[in-house]
Amino acid sequence: MTLSLSLAPSLDFHAPDLFDALNAAPAAELEDAPFGVVRMNAAMEVLVYNRTESMLSGLDPTWVRGKHFFSQVAPCIDNHMVAAKFRHAIDLDESLDYVLAFQMRPTRVKLRLLKRQAHEWSYVCVLKL
Repeated sequence: MTLSLSLAPSLDFHAPDLFDALNAAPAAELEDAPFGVVRMNAAMEVLVYNRTESMLSGLDPTWVRGKHFFSQVAPCIDNHMVAAKFRHAIDLDESLDYVLAFQMRPTRVKLRLLKRQAHEWSYVCVLKL
């Protein structure tokens, strides 16, 4: 019998410690998350745009990286329900139902918005409903 240990917390969309799990995970591990993961820096530039998010949006991760997430990549969520929360919140962990419709067929999703003042990265996670 082989025992496998993982030092990083599990990547579960609904986990209360998802922010910590995402921060602990290297970019390569985020690629395999079963939900969309967008890791951004303080300027809201995309650092990681994982495989699941790329499949949902139809956007190439190599094109997305380095771009401002809300104005250049996902203008359909550059509004008071999503982007404004990142601009104004000090700490953020909120889930909301949403319909994504930029350059894609309208798709019902659950968004999870994660940000902490003390950390350099913030996240938009996307779970297709």
